[in-house]
Amino acid sequence: MRIAVLTGVAGIAGMFALAAAPVFAQTAARPADDPHAGHAMMDMAQTAPAVAQAKPDNPAIPPDNGASVDRLKASPRHGEWVDIKMPSGPALKSFVVYPERKDKAPVVLVIHDIFGMGDWARAVGDSLAKEGFIAIVPDLLSGKGPNGGGTEELGQGVGQAIRTLTPDDVNARLNAAKAYGASLPAANGKTAVIGFCWGGSGSINYAIAQPELSASVIYYGTPPTKTVDGKQVVDSDLLAKIKAPVIGFYGGNDARVTSTVEPTAAEMKKLGKIYEPHVMEGAGHGFLKGQAQNDANAKAAVDAWPLTIAFLKQHTK
Repeated sequence: MRIAVLTGVAGIAGMFALAAAPVFAQTAARPADDPHAGHAMMDMAQTAPAVAQAKPDNPAIPPDNGASVDRLKASPRHGEWVDIKMPSGPALKSFVVYPERKDKAPVVLVIHDIFGMGDWARAVGDSLAKEGFIAIVPDLLSGKGPNGGGTEELGQGVGQAIRTLTPDDVNARLNAAKAYGASLPAANGKTAVIGFCWGGSGSINYAIAQPELSASVIYYGTPPTKTVDGKQVVDSDLLAKIKAPVIGFYGGNDARVTSTVEPTAAEMKKLGKIYEPHVMEGAGHGFLKGQAQNDANAKAAVDAWPLTIAFLKQHTK
């Protein structure tokens, strides 16, 4: 087993062979403690104007959190809000961005982080559309806010509300977004998923639950775990259900998350799955959203994004 530790722009490493059986639903084990506690301070740092202004915006990759609004305003691509019907309950409020291309395009579902649906998640969708994908960015907190609203209506209650979403809840909402994407005349029938932090965990959970998924991209998310002899270990039974190829990007200075990479890689190799982990040296948690915080985060963002796009294009042809 070899985990790529990226210190510069790198090509995609060799992949493990893929072998899996279909599965239609799953319920992942949840750790006893909230794995995202304390992220509010990180989010405040990412949005601080002085920090965001320290480095110029790089249009070749998604923006830092502080540059998201300007990036969206300047985008030439068509973005629109849609209400995606759910089997029951309120509609799934989603932002859809279309690429400028003459042929049909694959769909990428964007799973927001623990802070809910915001401008940064939409800007990631726009960056994906720039690369030729139809991006669907659902507000997975739709219906959880006052009067059936979502992230915007929840305000400071986002953190508490997102904890009420089970993996099955998230997967059901992603299935609705996937079905909507498949119905679009401009779509080519392939669907991938990308998620960040809480959404990174959601990305691998969706790969477990959805056998028709074309690819899964994890940014600093953790795998499902179970308790064995009093210890939290990677749940190999759930990983065995993955059919799609998976790629992951992790901060080298994010031991809480990155400590799960090696055991995940070992289990995925044992199971004959494609799992390509990249540990970005010196980067912290949330480095793509917080790339303006320091040089290591900025370098990690520049290195990770081309690998992300190449992986998605390879598996959604």
